[in-house]
Amino acid sequence: MSFPQKVKSTLWAIVDTMACNTAQFVKNPEKDFTRDRKLGFVQLIHFFLSMASGCISHELLKYFYFLPDEVPTASAFIQQRSKLLPETFRHILGQFNLRFPPKGLMGRYSLIAADGCEFNIARNPQGPSTFHPTSGRPNKVFNSLHTVSLYGLLSKRYLDVVIQPGRPKNEFAALCRMIERYSYGGCPAFVADRGFASYNVFAHVFEKGCFFAIRAKDINVKRLLAANSLPGQMDQWADVILTRSNAKKKRLHPELGSLYRFICKKVPFGFITDSCPEYHMRLRVVRFQIAEGVYENIITNLPSDEFSLGQVKHIYHLRWGQETSFRDLKHTIGTANFHSKSPQYIEFGILCRMALYNFCTIITMEVPIEKKTAKWEYQVNLSMAIKICFAFLSDQMEPGNVNDLISRYVLPIRPDRTYARQLRFQVPASFAYRFV
Repeated sequence: MSFPQKVKSTLWAIVDTMACNTAQFVKNPEKDFTRDRKLGFVQLIHFFLSMASGCISHELLKYFYFLPDEVPTASAFIQQRSKLLPETFRHILGQFNLRFPPKGLMGRYSLIAADGCEFNIARNPQGPSTFHPTSGRPNKVFNSLHTVSLYGLLSKRYLDVVIQPGRPKNEFAALCRMIERYSYGGCPAFVADRGFASYNVFAHVFEKGCFFAIRAKDINVKRLLAANSLPGQMDQWADVILTRSNAKKKRLHPELGSLYRFICKKVPFGFITDSCPEYHMRLRVVRFQIAEGVYENIITNLPSDEFSLGQVKHIYHLRWGQETSFRDLKHTIGTANFHSKSPQYIEFGILCRMALYNFCTIITMEVPIEKKTAKWEYQVNLSMAIKICFAFLSDQMEPGNVNDLISRYVLPIRPDRTYARQLRFQVPASFAYRFV
């Protein structure tokens, strides 16, 4: 059995195992999926994972090979879909990752990036948690869902995700939840941008026994170090004692007064209690120059004897791999082309597409790439590889052709190339006029 066949068989085996005990995946275990229908539990999950960006009716036609007596209606699909719980697809994502353990750095550390991504959905002014009104520009109002996901930087796959309404989103809380339930083993090192720098996130990583490298603003580092200015380059450890009280007489270690940092009661931090009024934390602050007059700060707990300043800089640079993965997740696989207006069913689609993205990258990572010239190293054209793997999953091609086709589409690796990020207003894809 070839490796692509093994990956595909593993995915379908997970679905078959779930079908033997559907109680934890449906809303009404006593009734749901107890009768024989064209879209039973297994067929429905297979169809979800095989859907492209077309409308539901067209996707059903393709999945059932345009056979008039076999194709169910879009209404039948919607009724069957309403029986499922989001845990269905979260279970598939988690179990599929467990079957193919992520790769580690230096044989020990798993680099896990955390970042947020916005998905614009169909406009609905009656949805206050997702609707974003704007004053004076009615054509710019929109609805959105916000995701915070964990992404394996070396294995190039999504490990977990929290999906929140766009307006009351809380990235700190989402990341803390995912750190608490991380269950892939190894020694994870969470890498994140400056929007995730908080004592609460640091503490959750410490309590989990893991590592982190999170970018921070200058003002946050100054407060951490109690400094008025920062040097051009820095690599030092700092101890802090966190407390909810500013009263000096309540301090357990008054001789260490310069180490105390006050946390307002409105700021979430669950590790300070009546029985434990103080929380000690030892942090490493790394600062380096990235351009003329431009510096970055990384707060981490990675050991100095294993990770030099340059290595910490390289680890944070790898985080950009998650940013580029969002492009393929949204557009190449078609996550942005939702098949519902309901946030609940849009969550189904996001989780399905993440599982499909992982299916493609697991296969792609094992494809050998020949070095064509002495000047460049080459990598797989992931956009084309995803299309090939999707066709393989949909039974549109022979498994023996997968690796050969993927290896034909390669791109040179040019590490020194940079492009300015272009921010554009994104509108949700229309439900009509789709042709895929």
